[in-house]
Amino acid sequence: MAQIFDAPSKAILRSQIAEHIAETDKNDRRELQAGEEPLPKDRFFDRELSWLKFNKRVLELAQDEDLPIIERASFAAIFANNLDEFFMVRVAGLKRRIDTGIAVTAASGLSPRQQLRAISEQAHRLQDEHAHYILNHILPDLAKEKIVLLSWDKLTAAEQERLSRYYRQQVFPVLTPLAVDPAHPFPYISGGSLNLAVLVENPASGKSHFARVKVPGNLNRLVPVDDLTDDDSGNVRYGFITMENLIIAHLESLFPGMIIKEARSFRVTRNEDIDVEEDDAENLLNAMEKELLRRRFGPPIRLEISDETSPFLSQLLADQLRVSADEVYRLPAPLDATVLFELGGIDRPDLKYRSFVPTTNRQIAEVESSRAQDIFAAIRERDILLHHPYDSFSTSVQAFLAQAAADPKVLAIKQTLY
Repeated sequence: MAQIFDAPSKAILRSQIAEHIAETDKNDRRELQAGEEPLPKDRFFDRELSWLKFNKRVLELAQDEDLPIIERASFAAIFANNLDEFFMVRVAGLKRRIDTGIAVTAASGLSPRQQLRAISEQAHRLQDEHAHYILNHILPDLAKEKIVLLSWDKLTAAEQERLSRYYRQQVFPVLTPLAVDPAHPFPYISGGSLNLAVLVENPASGKSHFARVKVPGNLNRLVPVDDLTDDDSGNVRYGFITMENLIIAHLESLFPGMIIKEARSFRVTRNEDIDVEEDDAENLLNAMEKELLRRRFGPPIRLEISDETSPFLSQLLADQLRVSADEVYRLPAPLDATVLFELGGIDRPDLKYRSFVPTTNRQIAEVESSRAQDIFAAIRERDILLHHPYDSFSTSVQAFLAQAAADPKVLAIKQTLY
């Protein structure tokens, strides 16, 4: 992670780094002069690229057809959430080190710029594979189980009327379209939020204008169409429409009298890397407050846009957000696959893992009686190894802390968190 330094500290740090590199090179030359074989430069895996391989294995779980379909959808959402955090912290940290001149070569032999190029190549490939797998496999497999993601034009008139009423009552009041013109600059786009890029035309002047509509994050993104019973099988169909699709279908309510020329979803990932020098910070609370404020306005490091976005709108977004071509990810909708987490609330236990109930560790259970369990008595007998989530947390760690807190002989409770 990047760190906070004043100007003199940065100069000292650069000098120390340069001395360290020079000394390392000198030692390497001594070893070679002694007749030793040079170590291969690729003897270490790169940490960032190894992490991408780890996340690829998460994607492979989503692709495992032996798993229940809702669990596969959850793994697809986990992959997306993991990648978001990776960009916000690890990629952001690399970019900051480059910007501050602390471009130290990693143990793998790659410079930060080389790492970024390799990350960009692999991340583009992984995100493309992930998005298309959801579109071509996850969603069709969900549909086979009567869990259907619908588009507005596939709804019946009655369904559209019901959803329009929901839009007017719950969605429209929280929307704030922001237009861009000479008097109104391009709006700030918060990191991680889902947005609509809308191109509208004034029929009177014939001029086109860009507007941003933020998809509300305080409402479920999957809007239920209705629970429809299949007359043939008696099973319930769970139909959903995405919030962004619902808003696009009602854009005329936000831009009355205007012609809607194009509306596409997009999403920005910002630098949210945080690290405070605890030993140097005079006031840790103030330092953290400053870092949190800075993080909110961190520079964009990734732009995800719908692959149906026109070249004009794509270029406009890239220019205004100041992202390079390799930081733009064109993906099939829906963007932000963490929306698939919402499917976990569907009442279809046959499409999920069987629920697991943790048990009380046997060594603790042995001291249970009609009175409250005595954890101290148990650990006087022997050490106890707990394995969560298989051992119940509430009847072990939580009970231990509760007993310690209530014991007048306990003077302090200290914990080590990893």
